[in-house]
Amino acid sequence: MAEVSTTQEPALKRVIGPKLLLFFVVGDIIGTGVYALTGQVAGRVGGALWLPFLLAFVVAFMTAFSYLELVGKYPRAAGAALYANRAFRVPFLTFMVAFAVMCSGITSASSAAIAFANTYLKEFVDLPGWLIAPLFVVGLAAINFRGVSESVKTNVVLTCIELSGLLIIIGVGVWAVLNGNGDPGRLVEFDTADQTALVAITSATSLAFFAMVGFEDSVNMAEECRDPVRIFPKAMLWGMVVAATIYVLVSLTSSLLVPADELSAAKSNALLKVLDVGAPGFPREVFSAIGLFAVINSALINMLMASRLLYGMSNERIIPKVLGTVHPLRRTPWVSIVFTSVIAIILVSTVDISVLGGTTALLLLVVFAIVNVAVLVLRREKVDHPHFRAPTIIPALAAVFCLYLVSPLSGRPARDYTIAAILLGVGVLLWVVNWLAMRAERSKDRAPTAP
Repeated sequence: MAEVSTTQEPALKRVIGPKLLLFFVVGDIIGTGVYALTGQVAGRVGGALWLPFLLAFVVAFMTAFSYLELVGKYPRAAGAALYANRAFRVPFLTFMVAFAVMCSGITSASSAAIAFANTYLKEFVDLPGWLIAPLFVVGLAAINFRGVSESVKTNVVLTCIELSGLLIIIGVGVWAVLNGNGDPGRLVEFDTADQTALVAITSATSLAFFAMVGFEDSVNMAEECRDPVRIFPKAMLWGMVVAATIYVLVSLTSSLLVPADELSAAKSNALLKVLDVGAPGFPREVFSAIGLFAVINSALINMLMASRLLYGMSNERIIPKVLGTVHPLRRTPWVSIVFTSVIAIILVSTVDISVLGGTTALLLLVVFAIVNVAVLVLRREKVDHPHFRAPTIIPALAAVFCLYLVSPLSGRPARDYTIAAILLGVGVLLWVVNWLAMRAERSKDRAPTAP
């Protein structure tokens, strides 16, 4: 008979309480999204750019109810991939869900690395981006490996700095409006030059939705949370409310002070444009320094999520078990950390990351639709502990809204679908490689040992 190994990996360290989890959710959602997307959303919808952010929050908030029910039932790492696996029992679908979520995290982290090297850092020192971006990823890997406690405490500090930048924008807006500046009429202006108002709103919402993602990353940290069943509902929902409130206030401020066409022309520097108009004497270097911390925080959280996703998938025996290896002293999944960091370094060194943003948002919306269906399918599977339960109508509506934002009816550009098809093709190839690796691993496990 085959000998069954009784050796087990050490468990991950449970250090995340309700406050740290709240900061994790807020920091992950805020990220660099609102810094980069304000101008792009204005370009699609016009002056009423607050509305797409609000609608994106509503869809994301409804989807969060599904995640909360599922993380309450199955408080383990792997998140959406785990839920899809339990609901549908189709290894290929599980792998592709994991691939899409991993792509979103690593792409976001890679985008942050490039922004760090080529945008914010250049305000202070001009160093070659091809060198700084990979070193940035290595630094994130070192923090990630050091331990989850150090990582989430770093996140608290960076989130506070990050929030201060957005609060400065809001404060500048309030001051300018109180002094008679700003045009309230822009708040209800829609760009209908070559599209209907509905298409303008839905197209901008599908883009703004990328700024609201991040709440789902937290479920991958469930095995490092203390009492995850109890702390997740309040931390996730309040975190989303805080982030959405800030987004809407920032977008209102931006539209009041700067016309939509100027915001669109400013692209990723839209908030600096708002600052220049509302407070001309404010030192741009301060805001650029805040931007540096914002991209560090966004990248750190995304790399934490990606490594824990692979760790959880390994424990579910969907991918090779070596990716679930935990360092005995640091209690972190070091092999997964190295693997995801190497992919990020390759991306920042060889790929134009800017073309992947809309595509990863598209793939995440598909994943969210699957999770919203999975929560209803898994109602038939009972667990022996009390947990959060979403009203049935919410996951059903959320699934419909997510699929609508995925469809061409939402005004999504054709390029997103083309790049998504290419990415999914890469995912299929990786699934074949993974299937062969898992087959070899299972054959090795079943092989008789020498007497």
